[in-house]
Formats: sequence, C-alpha cells, structure tokens
Amino acid sequence: MKITREEVEHVARLSRLALEETEIDALTGQMDQLLGYVEKLNELDTEGIVPTAHAVPMENAFRADEVKPSIGLERALQNAPQSEESCFVVPKIIE
Repeated sequence: MKITREEVEHVARLSRLALEETEIDALTGQMDQLLGYVEKLNELDTEGIVPTAHAVPMENAFRADEVKPSIGLERALQNAPQSEESCFVVPKIIE
C-alpha cells in the first residue's frame, strides 16, 4: 500500500472531516489506487518535453490602449440618484 489508514485519518483530522470507519477504509483503498496510478505516470519518459500551462497555445485578447476623452463630470453625474458639489452622494452606513 502506498498510503496507510493512519495517514488518511491524519489528513481527515487536518481537513476537519468526521469520517465513519467504513469511509476511512474506502478512502484508504481509493487513495491507494490513485497514488498507484500517479506512480505509473512517473514512469513515463518526459525528457525533451517542454512544460506547458495549457494544452493548446493561447494568446491574450487584449486591445492596445488608446487615449480617448472621458465622458465628463456632468454626464457621469447625470444618472446619479443624488449628487452634491460634483460628487456622488451615497447613504451613510455605520454599524
């Protein structure tokens, strides 16, 4: 076995999981199978393979920045429910 019951119990305690005895037994078997599969993957020859973050090439879809005039103070405050001295007025929230 690659993982013991005690290790599963330890991880469950760290995760604050309350597991039944049957769940611990089942998880021990499942995690052992999973770790066995990962160990099998470690046997693959990856020499010369470039590490990748994505399976397919990706490009940023950003546009170039362009300087444009802003909408202006009057238009920004035009739809405000309440404004005062060129500022938005919002309800005071103090707890």
